[in-house]
Order: sequence, then C-alpha cells, then structure tokens
Amino acid sequence: MFTFTALAGFIGASMVLTIAPGPDNIFIITQGISNGRRPAIVTALGMCSGVSIHTIAAALGLSAIFYSSAVAFQAVKFAGAAYLLYLAYRTIKSRSEGFAGGRAKLESYAALYRRGFLMNVLNPKVALFFLAFLPQFVNPSSGKFALQVIMLGLMFMAQAVVIFTIIGYFSGTIGDRLIKKPGLSRFLSWLTAGVFTVLGVRLALISR
Repeated sequence: MFTFTALAGFIGASMVLTIAPGPDNIFIITQGISNGRRPAIVTALGMCSGVSIHTIAAALGLSAIFYSSAVAFQAVKFAGAAYLLYLAYRTIKSRSEGFAGGRAKLESYAALYRRGFLMNVLNPKVALFFLAFLPQFVNPSSGKFALQVIMLGLMFMAQAVVIFTIIGYFSGTIGDRLIKKPGLSRFLSWLTAGVFTVLGVRLALISR
C-alpha cells in the first residue's frame, strides 16, 4: 500500500515533528520534573492516545469542519484553554492543601492519562495538523483513502509513544534528583501551574 520511500519519509518527518520543541514536549518535561517518571509517562500515553481521535477525524473528513467553521474552531479552542487554566488552578490548590514537603499528592494514573488525552483532543490546531499532514503520504493509486490515513495515524502514534516515553523517563529522573533539594518542590509546583497557564493562554490566542 505504501512505498518504502514514502513510508521512510513519513516516519522520519513524524519523528522530527515529535522531537521538535513544542507544547507537548514542554508539558511532558514539566510533568516529569514535578511529578516523576511514571506520571509523566502515563500523561504522555494519554496525549498519544488523543492522536487516534484526530486520525479518525482526518480519515472521515471531520477535521475539515474546524478548517471551514470558525464557530467550531473557537468552541474547541476555548474549551481546551479553559481546561488548561483549570489544571493550573488545581496544581496550586493541591499544593496549598496541607502539603509540607516533597511532591504534592499525585493524582491517579487514570486521571493523569485523562489529562493528557483531553489536552491533545481539545486542541483544534492538532486536528488541522493531521488533516494537512497525513494525506500527503497517502498513495492515491492504492485507493482506500480512509484506511491509509488511519494506518499512518497509528504509525505516528506509535513513534510518539516511544519518543514521549523517553522524554518522560529522563525528565522524571531529573525531577527525582531535584525534588530532594529543600524548597525546590514549591518552585516546581508553581512552574507546573505556570506552564499550564502559558499553554492555556497560548491556545486561546491561536488562530486558524
């Protein structure tokens, strides 16, 4: 279905785009430093799972709605921004609820996974990216456009899982060492809340 050249080009481009500094990487690094390896990896897996929704949307043409409808784009954009600002609030609130040192009480893995998933899904820019990126590597002569897009999306998700897991692991390792230093845990909590706030404001200000 895919030529070797096209497949190699797709994997290479996907890895470069995943590794390139951006909100997703910053988010995972912050989670790792402030919460540790496992929370960062679980959050990263949630973010990667969100790729499946965007892939299906691109395959079915639903992502085109965000491109053509300003109302739909704005609605999803502000929902995502509000969610990120809520996470910033929750980070500060959990810090103030009687925690004396070290890391604040961690959320369940299910909550962390859901956090990463929603952050990815509620970003219309990601939907538009997949709508523009995946079809470029479809082989028109093979037909089955939707199936090819889904397969490409799954491959993108697979390489993202590997890269984000590595990022989460090493950022968590750094965090495990930093957290032992007195007074640093409070700074990390404010840093995490700051990252959520910046990402939320950034998302609210983006345009199509």
